[in-house]
Amino acid sequence: MKLKLLSVLCAAALSACSLDPVYQRPAAPVATAWPTGAAYAMGASAATPSTSPAAPNAADVGWRDYFKDSRLQELIALALDHNRDLRVAALQVAEYEAQYRITRAELAPTIDAGGSLTNTRTDGAVSHSNTVSVGTTSWEIDFFGRIRSLKRQALENYLSTQASRTSTQLSLVADVATDYLQLLSDETLLKVSTDTAAADQNTYDLTVSMMKIGSASLQDVREAQTSLASARASVASYTRAVAQDRNNLIAEIGCPLPDDFATGPTLLESDAMFADVDAGIPSDLLARRPDIIEAEHTLKAANANIGAARAAFFPKIELTASAGTASTSLSQLFKASTGAWTFAPTITMPIFDYGSNKASLDVAKIEKDIDVADYEKAIQTAFKEVSNALAGRATYVEQVAADRDYVKSAQDYYDLAQARYKTGTDSFLTVLTAQRTLYTAQEQLVTDELAKLSNQVTLYKVLGGGWSTSSVPEQAAASDPAHS
Repeated sequence: MKLKLLSVLCAAALSACSLDPVYQRPAAPVATAWPTGAAYAMGASAATPSTSPAAPNAADVGWRDYFKDSRLQELIALALDHNRDLRVAALQVAEYEAQYRITRAELAPTIDAGGSLTNTRTDGAVSHSNTVSVGTTSWEIDFFGRIRSLKRQALENYLSTQASRTSTQLSLVADVATDYLQLLSDETLLKVSTDTAAADQNTYDLTVSMMKIGSASLQDVREAQTSLASARASVASYTRAVAQDRNNLIAEIGCPLPDDFATGPTLLESDAMFADVDAGIPSDLLARRPDIIEAEHTLKAANANIGAARAAFFPKIELTASAGTASTSLSQLFKASTGAWTFAPTITMPIFDYGSNKASLDVAKIEKDIDVADYEKAIQTAFKEVSNALAGRATYVEQVAADRDYVKSAQDYYDLAQARYKTGTDSFLTVLTAQRTLYTAQEQLVTDELAKLSNQVTLYKVLGGGWSTSSVPEQAAASDPAHS
């Protein structure tokens, strides 16, 4: 009995056969360098922080080091602790890790202990049977690697879910930062609208006074009144927007805003909100972007599934064995002569299944081809997102600089128009036109400044930044689970 069990165990231990296809990472279907041209060279002379050649790779910069605003840091920390989407993602990781342990456990036999007491009456006679045994039931000996392939598939699914959780965190960090910038933008626009409404009120009062002494017409008063009403409508609109932005942040972080969360600097005073980062090279994305890592683990899982499908064509060997004691008398159950054992190996050989195994293998191969396409698409999407963000980083600098010049010129034009109107040199229409031009210029500046800062957040995210709290050395980042 011992020799038979030993021979089976040795055979099982030596059965390291794998029918998985040899995995080869598909070639990245993108260029080896980021795009070049006027859009990417623009702004280089401005010496912007994001173009510093000594800047570290974005994926190695922790979010506390990248985002300089202390209020934003507090919001991100709250979101990482309370956001429900991130909590679900973490629970899914734990679920897939448990599923992997379940599959891995199938490689080893399950040992159970059992006992029974049976009383039977037949033709007036009563018989007794007592047994105690220890053994295994239906342990599949993995000669052809089917269970090992399923174990590898479960492991890759777990790692894929882990990468998905990291991707969720990156998106959450970026979303909180973007919503915070939107709040700053609407607060700034609310201030611009309030200041404009106050100026329009003064202009209206002045025009009414001038009409009373015959220096202005009723038409001038009506035009001033129209401009004031438009400004008041903008104040109401941005007041609503600020309230909604705060509600969006509350939903994003998963808890109320901090008690000391007060209005900070305006958007136009937030140029130093971000640290210097470098884009690196396109091949860095393969190790840095969690969505690409997730897609590759999914591809590896599909590769292992092919091995399991191939193993279904071969015999399946299962072992049932037990050893213990049996006796008709409970008092004699553990005597030396009451030993009992069973050894029952079984083998199942597929002969005719009407093409089921072949179809299962075809499905596994097709699913792998789909995952290859998804992996390549993830790389292409990442390359596109980074390229677009790099183009935005360069051009938004020039655009915002031009907007600031536009605002300055519009302000000078408005001041001059007002002075000339008061002396009777220009008509009120000139003042009204100058006032609208100034408001449009200020609004455009805030809008483009928001786009510039949001683009910097996007660039940080699409380069794989945001997975760690603090910056890590390059060698440590290479070995971090988030990049494995």
